[in-house]
Amino acid sequence: MDRGRNLGILFSLFVLFFLDWSAAQISYSVTEEANKGTVIGNLAKDLNVNVNELQSRNLNVVSGYSRKYFEANIKTGDLYVHERIDREELCPNSLKCTLNLEAILSDPVSLRRIEVVVVDLNDNAPIFVENNVVLNIYESSPTGEHFLLPLALDADAGSNSVKTYKLSPNEYFSLDVQSGGERSASAELVLLKALDREKEPDIKLTLTAVDGGKPPNTGTVQIHISVLDVNDNTPSFSKTLYKARVNENAPPGSLVIQLNATDLDEGDSGTVVYTFVKRANFNPADVFSLNADSGEITVKGGLDYESQSAYEVHVQATDKGASPRRANGKVLIEVADVNDNAPEIVVTSLMNPVKEDAEFGSVVALVTVTDKDGGKNGQTKCKVADSVPFKLTSNYKNYYSLVVDGRLDRERRAFYNITITAHDEGSPSLSSTNVIKVQVSDVNDNPPHFSEPIVNIYVKENSAVGDRIYVIKAIDPDANENAKITYSLEDNSKNIHVTSFININSETGEILSLKSFDYEKLKTFQFKVQATDSGVPPLSSNVTVNVFVLDENDNSPSILAPYSEHGSVNSENIPYSAEAGYFVAKIRAVDADSGYNALLSYHLSEPKGNNLFRIGTSSGEIRTKRRMSDNDLKSHPLLVLVCDHGEPSLSATVSIEVVVLESSADMQTPFRHVPLKEDSFSDLNLYLLIAIVSVSVIFLLSLISLMAVRCHRTDASFSRYSAPMITTHPDGSWSYSKATQQYDVCFSSDTLKSDVVVFPAPFPPVDAELISINGTDTFTRTQTLPNSEKPKAPNSDWRYSASLRAGGVMQSSVHMEESSVLQGAQGVLVQNWPTASSAADAEGGEVSPPMGAGVDSNSWHFRYGPGGPGAPQHLKPGPPLFTHRQSPSPPL
Repeated sequence: MDRGRNLGILFSLFVLFFLDWSAAQISYSVTEEANKGTVIGNLAKDLNVNVNELQSRNLNVVSGYSRKYFEANIKTGDLYVHERIDREELCPNSLKCTLNLEAILSDPVSLRRIEVVVVDLNDNAPIFVENNVVLNIYESSPTGEHFLLPLALDADAGSNSVKTYKLSPNEYFSLDVQSGGERSASAELVLLKALDREKEPDIKLTLTAVDGGKPPNTGTVQIHISVLDVNDNTPSFSKTLYKARVNENAPPGSLVIQLNATDLDEGDSGTVVYTFVKRANFNPADVFSLNADSGEITVKGGLDYESQSAYEVHVQATDKGASPRRANGKVLIEVADVNDNAPEIVVTSLMNPVKEDAEFGSVVALVTVTDKDGGKNGQTKCKVADSVPFKLTSNYKNYYSLVVDGRLDRERRAFYNITITAHDEGSPSLSSTNVIKVQVSDVNDNPPHFSEPIVNIYVKENSAVGDRIYVIKAIDPDANENAKITYSLEDNSKNIHVTSFININSETGEILSLKSFDYEKLKTFQFKVQATDSGVPPLSSNVTVNVFVLDENDNSPSILAPYSEHGSVNSENIPYSAEAGYFVAKIRAVDADSGYNALLSYHLSEPKGNNLFRIGTSSGEIRTKRRMSDNDLKSHPLLVLVCDHGEPSLSATVSIEVVVLESSADMQTPFRHVPLKEDSFSDLNLYLLIAIVSVSVIFLLSLISLMAVRCHRTDASFSRYSAPMITTHPDGSWSYSKATQQYDVCFSSDTLKSDVVVFPAPFPPVDAELISINGTDTFTRTQTLPNSEKPKAPNSDWRYSASLRAGGVMQSSVHMEESSVLQGAQGVLVQNWPTASSAADAEGGEVSPPMGAGVDSNSWHFRYGPGGPGAPQHLKPGPPLFTHRQSPSPPL
């Protein structure tokens, strides 16, 4: 009952194991010597995969053999013979010959084991090692005695091996054929009839070995039987079959077994001698030693369990009689396994190099571990020794896959030396290692990188066309094409097209100028450079480039009107009675450059020995140094030199003829016609014009009223009374005073600045802002309000002084000389622009910026302030009247 139950459990376990094994592999069979191209099965069908997916999923059939016996057709899925298969060469001593393959599919990864059974063909005939065999048989041998015959060898296996023997017809002997099952059969000669040496001393027979093929193949050997004289007793072994066990590492001389055979005869006929019997191609004497007298079998050397695990040794015991008789014994020696073989690791690479963006689980290589030992000595375990982003996964028994188990980054590590260690379970355990070098191939996963997000470039103006102004460089940590960078411009300017005056070399990153820069027209501009690699898809990044044009002293000072008129005679009149410090004229100039290149200074080139006039270095005001004398000339030609502070310095000159008049009554102001610009007025200019005209009308009416009142109160002629002295205040109001002296009016010839001065006798200081109008004066109607583009709103740098521009070399302030003056016909107002004067001239008011500050510096801020020493002290600075900003050219 229990026995049947146990058998049922064993049967169930066997069925489960067989089902699991079948599901894990695909089995095919093929006959040896099959023609190349012979199809043995369809992988697409057995792998349950569509034929169209085989190519896209990269079907690959690999094996651990040195020759590629099979190949897969990825178009049809057929597995066919690729090279000649010789079963006898592959499995010389095996009953079953199989080839193990691996079928691998990717995306997703799938691996199946394939077992191909090589079916034997009957392509080998049985052969005998011996050409002929001699048997000595005593005539007294009893019938039924068996004699050992030579064993035939057949390289084929299974049913194609030797299955039977045939003996040529004779009257004395027959054959006792012993079936070997799957192995070759053996035969013994059986004596059927008593021999008679005197009748037939020699008998010749033919032994034929027949295999199980269809048709069968045969092999023959000649047997020569020599009939010997009588020996009554034959030696006899104590056992029919001896069994022994010896370790494969047993040293030479180790005892295996001792045989025992006896002979009932006496004397030499009863003395037994032991010898090995050579059968086929195995000679026991090559491995073992036999003591002929004692029958001890010892180890000679060369035992190897992995080569042969057991030996069948035949021994013959022969007596020493005159007609020796012999007996045959058989010894089965089993070689015990010892753990003397380390595991062997065989690696088949599939994907090397590995892309750095390989997914987790991607198969890199197949690893097969084998151990020739048996039992636990042949059971192995395998693992990855290092801490690397790879791991081993078991496929089937000792078959493993090396797969990706972590994120790869070629920029951090370009290759890995993966150490695989395998060890068996023997005692002591043996191990072996194998190092796989896996390269990591680059993927375009890094965009080009600039060291700084913003690059500032400084370029001198007037640089040559084609000059290299900068070399921009980006770095890409990728490799090969993924790191090859090309550069291009991105024009992000709304007002200017950067590509029209700069270019970039797409390979080197050199930025070249396509035109010469002009600081006065363009001070700075911005663009972006894009660096793009050559990967697929390409990656790119940008860097902002600011270009600053550096000013050079390439513009000479320009004299402003009225002294800038071509062909005009610059002449100024002064009275003979002028005091020291008397204001003669004011020279104004501008320079389109900036910084020191636009910082102007005024110098007076006088005839030798003439020390009558001086000029303000920073203001350009020409004044007298002293009073006139009788020795002074009546006409003084002056040459004014205006210089900037550039390197080298540039200059401009203007000539002024100063005429000394005996009486102030002879002085008349020559007015010049200033050409009007045809530019259209802006709205602000129109508002300013209306405001100024309104103020002028009010001013004119006030003057007329005051003069009428004054004339009405006098009882003498108009000439006996002095003109009222009208004083302008910074807050825009007027005051007048009556004096007992006659005052004359002097107008400067400067159309940009009308200095209206009242001269009493003696003349008062010219710094007092006094206005007196003589009824006999005539005026020319002019309009000097600037006609330009619409003024811009003031920004944060709208107000500054020459001292800031000059870097602190000289401190100067800009003063308001006058706001407006009535000139020409009644009701016509002339707008006067402010002038730059030094602080040493003690003028009140402030305007910014100063003259000579460059093209973009014509931003004006008018503010009333206290005048010079003659101005009223009780006045306080008022709010700005208005702000005007004009670009690019100064007002005329």
